Amino acid sequence: MKKHTKIVAAGRKAEYTKGVVNPVVQRASTVVFESVAEMQEAIKGRGHRTLFYGRRGTNTHFALQDAITELENGAGCALYPSGAAAIAQSLLSFLKAGDHLLMVDTAYEPTRDLCDKLLKGYGIETTYYDPMVGAGIDALIQDNTKVLFLESPGSITMEVQDVPAMVEVAKRRGVITMLDNTWGNGWQFRPLDHGVDISIQAATKYIVGHSDVMMGVAVANERYWPELREHSYLLGQCTSADDAYLALRGLRTMPARLKQHELSAMTVAKWLETHPLVDHVRHPAFETCPGHEFFKRDFDGSNGLFSIVMKEGSQKAINRFLDALSHFKMGFSWGGYESLVTANKTMEHLRSTTGWALGPVIRLHIGLEDVEDLIEDLEHALKVYEKNLGKS
Repeated sequence: MKKHTKIVAAGRKAEYTKGVVNPVVQRASTVVFESVAEMQEAIKGRGHRTLFYGRRGTNTHFALQDAITELENGAGCALYPSGAAAIAQSLLSFLKAGDHLLMVDTAYEPTRDLCDKLLKGYGIETTYYDPMVGAGIDALIQDNTKVLFLESPGSITMEVQDVPAMVEVAKRRGVITMLDNTWGNGWQFRPLDHGVDISIQAATKYIVGHSDVMMGVAVANERYWPELREHSYLLGQCTSADDAYLALRGLRTMPARLKQHELSAMTVAKWLETHPLVDHVRHPAFETCPGHEFFKRDFDGSNGLFSIVMKEGSQKAINRFLDALSHFKMGFSWGGYESLVTANKTMEHLRSTTGWALGPVIRLHIGLEDVEDLIEDLEHALKVYEKNLGKS
C-alpha cells in the first residue's frame, strides 16, 4: 500500500471495528474468562495484543498500537500517558546504575531535567553532545555507554542530525539508539528505516492534532521490542481507551493537516526571512538551518514548527512582542490546529556543550488559521518589539 492508503487502513482489523468504520472504544480494567483454559490462553498471549487485563490494553489500544507500528515500520508500539513518560520509560527500560548515556545537547527541556535530576541519582552518567557531531560521536562513546539519544530536529533551535552516520557508529560500538521523533511524526521521518532502534513521539502533538489529549508512544525494532514492552508494563505505563480512540481519529487526518501546516509555515517563514529584525530562520527546509542537507536527504517534508533568531532584543521587547500578538497564543506545546508562540532571550540555560552566542529565539507553531492573518499579527507585534529594543 502507498503511504496515504496505509494510514487510513492501519489498525482497522474487523476484530477492532466490529462492523463500523472506526475501532470501538473498549474500556476495561478487569477482563473476565469463562474457563480456566480460556484464562490460561490469555496469560500466554498477554504480551501480544490479547485481552488479559486493562493495563495490557483493550482492542482500542491494540488498534492504535498496530497503526503506529505500521506507520513507523517497527515490531511493536508501547503507549504512555505523555511524551515525557515515553522518553523516561524508554531510557529506564535499558539503563541501570553504572551506565553511560549520550544525550543530544538540544534535547527537549524535560528530557534534560530527567537526566540531571533523576537519572543522575540512579547512578547513570549523562554526557551532552553537539547535535552536529555526526560520525564524530565515536570519540564520545565510553566502555559503559549503553544508549545514544537523538532528537532531530533539536528542540527550539532545530538542528537536524546526521542520523544514519551516528547510527552506523552506534551499531558498530554496540550502543542502543533512541530518537525523539515528535517533529518527524512517523509520516515525514521514520527513524527505524534509518537504523534507529527506538522511535519516540509525543503523540500529544501531530498524531492527536487537536490539543486535547496527553499521550506518548515508542516504537521499537524486533530486537528491543520485548524488553521495552515488558518493562513498560512493570512500571505501570498505560493510557485510557478514550484517549487511544482520539489519537486514532487524529492519525487518519494527520497527512492532510501536516500538508497545510507545512504550506502555511513556509509562507510565514519566507516572510520573516526578509524582516529587518530577523537574523535568520531556523526551519529545516531553509539553508540557514544547521543540518539542512540532512533534512533534504532524509525527510519527506516539514510541518508548522520552526524558530527565528533575532538580531538583538531585550526581555522587555520580548514580553511586549508576546503581549501584542492576537492569533498566536502563548503555550508550551504545539501540533494542534492553533498557532502558538514561545520566546527565549538566551538559550544558555538549555545548552551545556554547544553554548549560544546568538540573539533571542522565538519559536512559532503555525496553525490552520489564514496565513495572511498570521503575518499581519506578526507584523504588528514586531513593530512593538522594535519600539522596545534597548529597554530592559
